[in-house]
Amino acid sequence: MAFTGFSKQDFDTFQINGLDERMEAIQTRIQPKFQKIGNELVDYLSAKLGNEVYLHIARHARRTVNPPNDTWLAIADNKRGYKQHPHFQVGLFDDHVFVWLALIYELPHKQEIAKSLINHFDEIKQLPNDFVISMDHMKRDSIKLEELQLKELERFRDVKKAEFLIGLQLPQEDVRIADGDTFIETVKDVYDRLIPLYHISLQSRIPR
Repeated sequence: MAFTGFSKQDFDTFQINGLDERMEAIQTRIQPKFQKIGNELVDYLSAKLGNEVYLHIARHARRTVNPPNDTWLAIADNKRGYKQHPHFQVGLFDDHVFVWLALIYELPHKQEIAKSLINHFDEIKQLPNDFVISMDHMKRDSIKLEELQLKELERFRDVKKAEFLIGLQLPQEDVRIADGDTFIETVKDVYDRLIPLYHISLQSRIPR
């Protein structure tokens, strides 16, 4: 069965009180959809990138008290994990879906990647106007691409906990979210535009 879109019930998951109760809803409502989305995107990205990539679905295993405010799938070229590698994400907060190329603080080669992105700043600024930037994957805040300045990339380079995520945020009301095929095509289009930055990030990695 194909992915049929995200529903209001999926977003309402994040209003459920209690860690166990919310996690059960994430596991039953959202993660099966992530599996369907992820399977298609893994095949798509593997073909586009010319190498195998792997699906990781957030398990929130470290949480013992506070329920998660968002959840996501990640796709990376490492089978064991994704946080220490440039990766693609699709996920939900209670009011929007995010589609990211994610470079988070756990990257062991963050400074090298940041330097490369600074060198390609003009190319980043030429991405679509509806793209946004997040500097912290734990927060829903973002800035518009047109507002991005070099200082954000310099902060990503210089501050240990700083992150850089770029892509699209779709509000809950966006009609593309509710239609599975339209949503998948939207994600593919975002990833197509971000693949050059992904390659730049990979080339800046410390050898594995």
